[in-house]
Amino acid sequence: MRKIILSAAFAAISSVTLSGVAHAHAHLQAAQPPINGTVKDAPTELDLKFSEELNLKFTGVKVTGPDKKEIKTDGDMLMDGDKTFMVNLPAGLGAGAYKVEWHALSQDGHKTHGDYKFTVKP
Repeated sequence: MRKIILSAAFAAISSVTLSGVAHAHAHLQAAQPPINGTVKDAPTELDLKFSEELNLKFTGVKVTGPDKKEIKTDGDMLMDGDKTFMVNLPAGLGAGAYKVEWHALSQDGHKTHGDYKFTVKP
């Protein structure tokens, strides 16, 4: 009987520990301009909202325009309790599809990355 109780206790502790680890990565939850969305007015900033607090030094984006050229961004900063990463976009982005490639490092040291697209429609 003691083995059964110890096994059950170990399984419960392992389950709680592993579920905590699974949620320790910074996942992209929302973005402005919206993920796979279309906007009428050219955005002047990009806001990426994550599930965890970020480390600014190791978080960034690469934005590519309709002509496949990289768009220069600046002013990287964290907002909303270090869960939203914001960068400035240059004024006057033209119409077309843009690709955002992001990488993030959460405060606990886990790296994540991904990409999404948005479209500017005149």
